[in-house]
Amino acid sequence: MLVDDDASLLDIVSMAMEDAGYRVVTASDGVEALACMAQTDVDLVVSDVNMPQLDGFSLVRRMRVLGNHVPVLLLTSRDSEVDEALGLDLGADDFMTKPFSTRVLVARVSALLRRNQMLENEARPEIVVGALCIQPDQLAVRWSGHPIALTVTEFRLVGVLSSQPGVVLSRSQLMDVIRGDDSVVEARIIDTYVRRVRRKFEAVDGDFEAIQTVIGAGYRWVA
Repeated sequence: MLVDDDASLLDIVSMAMEDAGYRVVTASDGVEALACMAQTDVDLVVSDVNMPQLDGFSLVRRMRVLGNHVPVLLLTSRDSEVDEALGLDLGADDFMTKPFSTRVLVARVSALLRRNQMLENEARPEIVVGALCIQPDQLAVRWSGHPIALTVTEFRLVGVLSSQPGVVLSRSQLMDVIRGDDSVVEARIIDTYVRRVRRKFEAVDGDFEAIQTVIGAGYRWVA
């Protein structure tokens, strides 16, 4: 699904996506997008940030509140780390600044869909690490029995950290695993992902400290 109030941009991006073999549905703002998603299953959302009625940030927030964890890539005309951090904090999976190359956008979309499909196809047994329980087949995570709603990116982050308790993983290593594409992204964005994941676990356990920061090195999972 492509969401943007710029009709000409929707046409250009739609053609690029269709040429790449994707079926595309479009919406002019977040309100129309939510209404469409209530009737049509979509695998991924590419949405502009600045739109009337319901902007991109609000769209992501509303989707996550409704329990919709479809990957979301946000587009913005402002080159701002604040915008990027906010979007990721709200539950977006990727971020691109306008103007952008449609070829790069298609590559980002392909990577997100491929990553999501790999997770859905992984038939693996339940994984338990201390109070953490991961159900790969359902993309579900529980902490001390409490369900934790994670995006696909957050799910991969928790999975790679908890699979190697005590091992320090650098930001670059984590980025390589959770993104799985060749796009150039500042590795420090991992800090935003980690902060968001911690907040979700702390919401059910105020004493959550399983993700430990190793200053100057990265992060590790403390079982």
